[in-house]
Order: sequence, then structure tokens, then C-alpha cells
Amino acid sequence: MTIRVLVADDHGAVRAGLAMILNHAEGVEVVGEAADGAAAIRQARALRPDVVLMDVRMPGVDGIAATRELAGAGTCAVLVLTTFDLDEYVYAALRAGAAGFLLKSVDSARLVESVRLVAAGEGVLAPQVTRTLIDAFAASAPRTATEPDGMDELTEREREVFVCLGEGLSNAQIAGKLFIGETTVKTHVSRVLTKLGLRSRVQAAILAKEHQSAG
Repeated sequence: MTIRVLVADDHGAVRAGLAMILNHAEGVEVVGEAADGAAAIRQARALRPDVVLMDVRMPGVDGIAATRELAGAGTCAVLVLTTFDLDEYVYAALRAGAAGFLLKSVDSARLVESVRLVAAGEGVLAPQVTRTLIDAFAASAPRTATEPDGMDELTEREREVFVCLGEGLSNAQIAGKLFIGETTVKTHVSRVLTKLGLRSRVQAAILAKEHQSAG
């Protein structure tokens, strides 16, 4: 099945470069381009792509607001592109429900792989990079002694999956660690997100890390 992608960036050359890379990848098709967040929202609603590559800094409606709108409505998965690693814009985008983020210096192979991972419901960062991000994010977040809303609704297995998400593990790695199938992992992840009122597995990972730190 072809993965449909919308590219949102205010620089035409960047959009063209990303589109060229993705259109040359097997099973990936760029179905639209947008120069700002408002256009990204409109086109995503009309075209229903699987993934939006979303720049953070754009005129008018920025990538963070657009991500919040699209992720909140479940329109599509959003993969944020940024020039800056671990800045406040990335944090805000992840809070808004982005499935993950890439630096604009990413190579072609990693870009295509990341789009495929996000389309499959995975995160897009290597586990060690994910842990670095989550650690930095959690360190800047306010501590709370109370359990996150919905934690009491999680089953024992869902709590185990929740902890694994906080470790930055992929579905395959969680399956191996817990000795269950990947399809079962996907089901558990989906239930964890629903019960905790989260929009992405990255949000779950951050929440898990914050919860661990607070404990």
C-alpha cells in the first residue's frame, strides 16, 4: 500500500527537495505541498495523507499549532522537521501530538525510513536518541507526585508497555522484551494512548519518563 505524504515547509526549495526524495522511494507518494500551517491543515483535511512532514517555523499558523490541530483530530500522523535539536519548539510540537521529529540535515535513507515508521504507528528516533530527548524533556518538566490521569485504568500488561515506551523501545523491542507479538504490542500501545488521553507514543514516552522521575 502506498504511503501518502504531505510536505509542509515555507521554503520552496526545501519542499521540492523533500518531495523529490520521497517520490523516488518505493511505496511513497507526495500528494501535496503547503507553505504554511494553515495550508497544511486545509490540505491534510482534503487529501487525507498518512503522514505530514511539518516544519516548525512557518508564517501565520506555525507547525506547532498545525500539529496540534491535525493530531488532535486524528487526521494524520505528523513528523516534525526542525533545524534545531532539542529546542523549545520541538518540545511544544511533541506536546501537540507529533509522532516524532527529524533534523533537516537528515539523510535521504533515514528520511524515507522515518516516514515509513511513522506511517506504521512507530516513533522515528533511534532508542538512544529517544532516551536523550525524553531525559532532557522530563528534566525541564514540573514534577508531580500524583499518577497521570487514567493510570488506574491500565492493566498490568499495559503498564509494562507504558514503561517500555518510556525507555524509547520500538514495537519490535517491546515484543521481544515482554515475549508477546508485535500485533499485540500495537494493540496495547493504542489502549495506553486512549486511556491516558494521549495523541502519540512520544507523548506516552515523555509521560512515562516524567512519572518515573516523579516517583
